[in-house]
Amino acid sequence: MPIPLVNSIASWFLKKRFHQIELFLKYPNEVQNELLQDLIITAKDTEIGKTYDFASITNYRTFADRVPITNYEDNQANIERSRLGENNIFWPTPIKWFAKSSGTTNAKSKFIPVSYESLEDCHYAASKDLLCMYLNNNENSQMFTGKSLRLGGSKELYRENGTAFGDLSAILIDNMPFWAEYSSTPSNKVSLMSDWEHKMQAIVNETINENVTSLAGVPSWMLVLMNNVLETTNKQSIFEIWPNLEVYFHGGVSFLPYIDQYKAILPRKDFRYYEIYNASEGFFAIQDQNSSSELLLMLDYGIFYEFIPMDAYGTPEQRIIPLAEVEKDKNYAVVITTNAGLWRYKIGDTIRFTSLQPYRIKVSGRTKHHINVFGEELIIENAEDALKKVCKKTNAQIVEYTAAPIFMSGKDKGAHEWLIEFKTPPQDIDYFNELLDNALKSLNSDYEAKRYNNITLNSPKIHVARHSLFYDWLKQQDKLGGQHKVPRLSNTRHYLDALLKMNE
Repeated sequence: MPIPLVNSIASWFLKKRFHQIELFLKYPNEVQNELLQDLIITAKDTEIGKTYDFASITNYRTFADRVPITNYEDNQANIERSRLGENNIFWPTPIKWFAKSSGTTNAKSKFIPVSYESLEDCHYAASKDLLCMYLNNNENSQMFTGKSLRLGGSKELYRENGTAFGDLSAILIDNMPFWAEYSSTPSNKVSLMSDWEHKMQAIVNETINENVTSLAGVPSWMLVLMNNVLETTNKQSIFEIWPNLEVYFHGGVSFLPYIDQYKAILPRKDFRYYEIYNASEGFFAIQDQNSSSELLLMLDYGIFYEFIPMDAYGTPEQRIIPLAEVEKDKNYAVVITTNAGLWRYKIGDTIRFTSLQPYRIKVSGRTKHHINVFGEELIIENAEDALKKVCKKTNAQIVEYTAAPIFMSGKDKGAHEWLIEFKTPPQDIDYFNELLDNALKSLNSDYEAKRYNNITLNSPKIHVARHSLFYDWLKQQDKLGGQHKVPRLSNTRHYLDALLKMNE
């Protein structure tokens, strides 16, 4: 298809879609309440709908009073029934796909239902909207003159009982229209290879001679791929291989620990980075500005949002609020009700609102991935902001890290223990440790209070990880590639002790 025609079609779609986006920007709470009512009416004759008498629910308050907050374990039995081919349990249309996700919290896999409606109205809609946002802000883009290098999961789809399961990316690739493959690289055959290490080299071999204009994938694994591309071609900059590359669409993990390494191999000031906030359960928010990493909460993807203030999360004082009641700069756990039959489901992420008109957010961490053994409330956002500051001062570069508590024992006070794999280590690890401690104090008043005169916490302890330690650990767990990620912070020593043992 000629490029001017492609751009014309994209422009037409863009204008049409922005009219819809303007609707939820102007009337966000009305759009959300109407969406909730649509979900309830659609599912009123399902088992869940009859259990909670959806037919008689006419407003949010009744819905919140009647339907309980759930997690995966609460839904597991019904999801297993659905995987065996039963229909109309929690959503009226047949659920044909399940996104297999273990995340970083459980060895046991989760199977997240993906309905036809969520596939079309959420997952694919978000991919189109991400392009819309980018093209709207960059009218001179030449992205459609080349191909998008997409780096998805490493698992094929497994089919049984009339349903299929696998990485979400495998489900999306399997259901893409036939013409979509022509604008992407590598081929579907290579994209769906299950052996991650063989797949990585196959991607390099297949893409280095293509005209790649955009990248899409998780930052940690895309960086591995980019370094393999440079090694294979013996080049210093990615632009020597793909001179027309203009944007990287990323999501899945925080970009902060990786941004300096990307800038080193992508040394152009006008190169764009665009973030999307997604999970197996759905796509939630998209970067809508060139100059800001804040993410616009997308309110018309068939997902109704609720939030739990983290200052009372898991306590008797815990409360759940709708979007209309959120406040800026507070930390919230996210609860979703979706067009795939997840009802008031805790996804395990925490976010904070950076703007209320429109609703823009930043992802701050995971409900299970923080350290709060001593009341210090250390979240991933604190850790990554602090590490970025310290790396800048010491000219260090980090590959991966994790941290856990040193528990109090007898008269010994507690502390935080860090295991960090450096690409470029600092000259003085003790100085790095001191700077990290001070940066965390400046970012987190609870941490600062516990560290005051070593009243509760001693200074942190840092171990330097050997080369490829975290990669080897993920390989041992059969978690290479895709959206698998290293647990950054933990209230237990489960991950840290296993990694320290491998580091000996």
